[in-house]
Parts: sequence; structure tokens; C-alpha cells
Amino acid sequence: MRFKGPKTKILVVAAHPDDEVLGCAGTIARLAREGHEAHILILGEGITSRYEKSSQAEEKLVQQLHGHARAVGKLLGARSVSFERFPDNRFDGLPLLEIVKKVEKHIEQVRPEVIFTHHPGDLNVDHRAAFRAVLTASRPVNGTPVRDLYTFEIASSTEWAFQQIQPAFRPNVFVDISATVETKLQGMRLYKGEVRSFPHPRSLEALRAIARRWGAVVGLPYAEAFELVRSIR
Repeated sequence: MRFKGPKTKILVVAAHPDDEVLGCAGTIARLAREGHEAHILILGEGITSRYEKSSQAEEKLVQQLHGHARAVGKLLGARSVSFERFPDNRFDGLPLLEIVKKVEKHIEQVRPEVIFTHHPGDLNVDHRAAFRAVLTASRPVNGTPVRDLYTFEIASSTEWAFQQIQPAFRPNVFVDISATVETKLQGMRLYKGEVRSFPHPRSLEALRAIARRWGAVVGLPYAEAFELVRSIR
């Protein structure tokens, strides 16, 4: 993954607030520092699945979570952070077309050349729906701006599928985040209430270890791993 020459527009499509940090915060921060233009789209409101009925969630808690997402976007250097507020962990109850249309709207607005989104083999149903929506919305028809589509892993979802949900995550692109791993961890800290204690996969210690592990795979101190779905050259 090498972006040289003119500024590249990048769109990160995440199902929930904090997925953008878990999946690719180090990469977003690096690309933004290198002068590229990053935008973040969060599809779900991210909190109502904690209640028996989504209507029971307090709006102030949703707004608080979205405030954390905006702070993260600013930290990473993203140009914008947008929300669509689909019901948390209930994407499977929505017509896929409804999600596709929202993603298409943002693709038309941003005109990204590169998209990062969820892997289809995740345990979380919203992640799988997000991938299908992005894959559909970015289909390579005449005039589409999207050239490259990458999927990322989410700690506590991708590995917890235990490769029983196909396809399994098989990363083939690795980004050196040695200079931005601390920014990734700082971004996770901004999501107050989302950080877990070790040995949970979303603990700061585990996230550092994951980046360390992928770095070691490719001879780097720290890296984020992606699976390239499609590249048009």
C-alpha cells in the first residue's frame, strides 16, 4: 500500500464507534500525516444493543459516544466523521439495500479512491452486513471512484469467529504503524467505557500485542493487517 504523488481520498466505513480505531487507526493517522485525506463513516449508533429495546437507550449516551468518535477523528487527522445511526447489532433486521444506499451517498460525497471496512468473516453480524453493503456500493461500474478495497480485523470479533465463518481473515497487506501505534492506543482511550482490562482483546495491552505480532510477521516493530479485496490499476 503506497500512496505517492497527489493526495489520495480515503473512506473508512465502520459499523460502530471504536471499530475505526480497532481496525485501522494507526493507518489513518499515518496517511493523514502524509497529506492524504481521510474520512470516517460510522453506520451504527453503537449502544442500543445493551438494552432489551433500542428505545430504552438514553439519547445523551448515544451523543456522548458520538462525541468520542469525533474526538478520535480529530486525533487521527480525519477530515470528517459522519454517522448514520442504524440500530446497534441489529443490521441483520434491515434490508441490505437500505445500508447500501447510505454508503453510496457517502461514496458520492467523498469520492474516495480507497475504502477500508470490515472483514466478512467476523462474528459480529453488523460487521458482516457492513462489508456486504460496502462491496455492493463500491462495485466497479463505470464512473466509480473506488480503486482499492481493503478489509480490517476487529479485536474481539474477527478472531472470535475461530475461522468458522467463511471466509477467514487472511491478511496480505501490512502497514507500518510504528510511528502511530501510540496514537491508535490514545484513540482507544478516548472511547471511555469501551476499553477493557487485559486479557480482553480490546485492552490496551492486547491491542499493542496485536500490532506487535503483525509487525513481527513482516519484519516491522508494529503493523496493521488488511486483506485486499480488489485493486484496479
